[in-house]
Amino acid sequence: MRNCLIIITLYISVISSLIFPDIGLADYPDGYYEIQRVVDGDTFELTDGKIVRLIGIDAPEAGETCSTEATQHLSSLISGETVYLEKDVSETDIDGRLLRYVYVNGAFVNLELVYDGYAYTVSYPPDIAYASQLADAEVDAINNDRGCAFGQ
Repeated sequence: MRNCLIIITLYISVISSLIFPDIGLADYPDGYYEIQRVVDGDTFELTDGKIVRLIGIDAPEAGETCSTEATQHLSSLISGETVYLEKDVSETDIDGRLLRYVYVNGAFVNLELVYDGYAYTVSYPPDIAYASQLADAEVDAINNDRGCAFGQ
């Protein structure tokens, strides 16, 4: 009887994890993580190899105007640092990258990149917790001719 209960419990656990993969503890709960390297202006790698994509922003892609500057700016903010990652609603994007808001030394990195003019605001529901703050930062960067992302 005991073996039967164990088998049933394991079976239910396996089926539940297949049907509801995002239920339960996230592999990467909110918390502090070490940076391995910056990939580009809105993406970086953790020391365990997991890639993180900043929520709510988009930096110019490689070869586009301001791409190098955006990557360098993100590097100046987080390279060699321990960052705090905050999840919104989605765990990952379609490419398997963690979607997170990022903080370092009290600074909201996603916001800093937009405010400083190195990234654009983008909104992909349901991950919109800071959409209005990011939009305000973009308007301020444009009005004050900061950075290079807005073609000034």
